[in-house]
Amino acid sequence: MPVLLLLLFGVGVSIGAGVILLVSRLLRARPVVEPPLSRALSAFSSQRACYSNRPACWLAIKSRNVLSVQSALGLHNPQPCPLAEGLAGGKMLFIAPPVRGWILVTGSGVPDPSEDVDACFRMLLHLSRKLGQVQFFSASRILNHHAWVRMESGRVVRAYAWAGTTLWQQGERTLAERELGLECRDYNEPAERDDFFHTDAIVPNAEKVPLLAARWSLDPGGIDERFLEDECGVAGEPSRRY
Repeated sequence: MPVLLLLLFGVGVSIGAGVILLVSRLLRARPVVEPPLSRALSAFSSQRACYSNRPACWLAIKSRNVLSVQSALGLHNPQPCPLAEGLAGGKMLFIAPPVRGWILVTGSGVPDPSEDVDACFRMLLHLSRKLGQVQFFSASRILNHHAWVRMESGRVVRAYAWAGTTLWQQGERTLAERELGLECRDYNEPAERDDFFHTDAIVPNAEKVPLLAARWSLDPGGIDERFLEDECGVAGEPSRRY
């Protein structure tokens, strides 16, 4: 009788061990599914990183020659600067290395048309006469002020700037503007109703400026993160006022 009990006990232990082994293998083989909240947070983090690489305003210059851009800007006290740091907008002027044939320039030394549209025009005119094709973009996610300008060899091809009212409207709307549904107003054209239930149709323009930049030239938020980490540009101070 004791021998029979020992045999039954041994069989039970073997079956239990087999079941445990089978379950553990199934669990290891089962693909891990990321919870929806984790996926949402990951997407939010990526989007936030993308926004952090995009300055509030920037120039895009059709060139691969950083020295010629530096000379045209009259950059004073030039110093090497990591690309990610320069695009964050904390410098007076920052010249990025060429990306797909375009050189980005940003910093507080780039005039914002919402503060001084004439200074913005004079800077773009000066640079385009020296460098050829120069573009300007700005978008405030807080105030929804926005602008986009394209100049070639001292000639305004297209310009639009809005800061509660139209500051600059020149040239024909481009195909990219029409396809993106960008709203453009004439000078002194009254704003639409803007309250809790109705938003002025021009407000979404600010969110679409990077899309227009990607169509015309280059969106800073679309630069590969590895390139941001590895490359350096040039930071300095403007030697002239516009």
